[in-house]
Amino acid sequence: MQCIALQHLAFEDLGRFENVLARAGYAIDYRQAGVSALSADEWRNADLVVVLGGPIAAYDTATYPWLADEIAGLRERLALRRPTLGLCLGAQLMASALGARVYPSGHKEIGWAPVELSAAGRASCLAAPEGEPVLHWHGDTFDLPSGAELLASTALTPHQAFCHGRHALALQFHPEADPARIEPWLIGHHQELASAGIDIPALRTRSAELAEVRNDADTRMLAAWLGQLA
Repeated sequence: MQCIALQHLAFEDLGRFENVLARAGYAIDYRQAGVSALSADEWRNADLVVVLGGPIAAYDTATYPWLADEIAGLRERLALRRPTLGLCLGAQLMASALGARVYPSGHKEIGWAPVELSAAGRASCLAAPEGEPVLHWHGDTFDLPSGAELLASTALTPHQAFCHGRHALALQFHPEADPARIEPWLIGHHQELASAGIDIPALRTRSAELAEVRNDADTRMLAAWLGQLA
């Protein structure tokens, strides 16, 4: 099976999800946004598309015109009920493709913290990491799309995750992020961290603590979601 992973930043990859996808029988094909776009046929027919994170915004289409093509591809794919996973920016692009508004939240949510699950979230694959810290790294948010089901929230961001049928899962946070590989994030997002007043050494230390725990809840979440697709 083919999994196309659409990257918007080189170090924001599938991370801890890669091995889960490989064990599930997916061959991973990375594409660089703005460079190696998906064809219309790939948007329609790939077995799985994962749209990854990045520092730009879903509404930055005037600056990055190819974002409009991504949203259009997602819109058609979701209408066809093809399996799609969005992470952070990917979730925002999915929300936009489904007709919802994406906009600045007015604050940065960066660091490791759990999400609070809705009743639907506790009945979903997100039950696996319930109560466990996940990586947050965003300043935008989105309205819940029509027909979507809210799965998770935080105090700062009421819409943290949604599903749209069984085929589409959008997560504002980063369950794929490996805390043992946080340093490229700290380097690549230096300006954002500094502007937000984030204590970089403290974030590094917390990541190292979580790397020692080696919690597999997030990978079990993905395995459960892939299982329901099957």
